[in-house]
Amino acid sequence: MIVSTTTSLYETGLLDVLDSEFEKKYPDVNVTFISQGTGLAIQTAMGGDADMILVHDPAREQAFLEGGYGVNRKIIAYNYFVVVGPEEDPAGVKGLDPVNALLAIKAAGEQGEAVWVSRGDDSGTHSKEKKLWTAGGEDVAELRDHSWYWERGAGMTATLAMANEKIGYTLCDMGSYLNNYVSGTIDLEIVVEAGKDTLNVYSAIACDPQNPDLKHVKFNHAMKFIEFLTSDEVQDIFADFGVDEFGQPLFYPAVELLEENTDPTTASWIRELAFIDGSECPTEKRYNAGNLPFLNIAALPIKTREIFN
Repeated sequence: MIVSTTTSLYETGLLDVLDSEFEKKYPDVNVTFISQGTGLAIQTAMGGDADMILVHDPAREQAFLEGGYGVNRKIIAYNYFVVVGPEEDPAGVKGLDPVNALLAIKAAGEQGEAVWVSRGDDSGTHSKEKKLWTAGGEDVAELRDHSWYWERGAGMTATLAMANEKIGYTLCDMGSYLNNYVSGTIDLEIVVEAGKDTLNVYSAIACDPQNPDLKHVKFNHAMKFIEFLTSDEVQDIFADFGVDEFGQPLFYPAVELLEENTDPTTASWIRELAFIDGSECPTEKRYNAGNLPFLNIAALPIKTREIFN
């Protein structure tokens, strides 16, 4: 089975752990990961070269589903994006919200006092960055022409290394940041903290065998893997992964959080930012899912719905 996935999940080493545990449980299934930015990960699956995707870009996931390429989307985990930069913070962004932080970096960059390094690889992180620039009224295509704006065109570790070399700023998922900071490969500091505007939600989607171009996909294996990812055992792996080394998980489990509303604030953010038409998977995009539950806002207790609304 081939899983097309993001660099942030792959580079932290989490997928190696999941692969080992899954193949212990299903020794007849060999899992191979293709690590790319979310845009390329989705394109790989659309081309029929993967059996499922693990990605973090709800808008693209919706297009993947609606285009007839995917079914049975499940939200499995989350963490946050942060803006990182030099300790001396030449753009003075500490304490600002993400959009105003980027605008301050732009202003400092125009004065020759700051550098921004973008993933520039059409990944989920790059997509989030572009949304933040757009929210600030900026045209990303125009930013690319400025000397203070650099594009790495690669994964998160390579982008962090470039930002570190140039003593610049970048947007990064928390898992990748901690993995690189604690290992000593970068000395950039978090200058804009995590929050609702930087929520980063990961989902698993099986490729749709009903699509004539995807009828060859290993759908049953993909569904086994999605069920595995949502199991209590693996959600506990998410909760524990990184705690001993970094003092906190690199990724937080999302299944119980959403089902039980254990953290109403974070659960409401995930529903608002990552649900599609009020559900983690629209009804018409569910196919042979067995007992896999799909969450809908309409099915939540009335008090919870009131909080969300």
